[in-house]
Amino acid sequence: MPMRPQRPCRASGCRLLHRNANGYCDAHAGQAKSYVREKPRETSTARGYGYKWQQARAGFLIKNPLCVRCQARGRVTASTDVDHIQPHRGDMTLFWDRANWQALCGPCHSAKTAGEDGGFGNNRRN
Repeated sequence: MPMRPQRPCRASGCRLLHRNANGYCDAHAGQAKSYVREKPRETSTARGYGYKWQQARAGFLIKNPLCVRCQARGRVTASTDVDHIQPHRGDMTLFWDRANWQALCGPCHSAKTAGEDGGFGNNRRN
């Protein structure tokens, strides 16, 4: 069987070539990250995002067609997501509280959620 081609190490500043599957040379193999969830994530329906949510979301987006964050910046962008202003974290009372909903476009929703959940290198907010 032919050998896999050599590739540069993924470590910052390292120019060594390797054939390792993890992307790092032998000297930087410890930098390879593996992510394992503490517990498996429930399905979206089990987390409350079933048919009833889909219907409520569609109605909310019809009544609120523009992204609130973009509007605050003077831009006009169509909303595509209903965001929980305060994360509900499984609290169904807070989940269904319409005063806790806001209409956001995809990029604004992704940025807000990543900031809350620790994405993009941010620390998780509690």
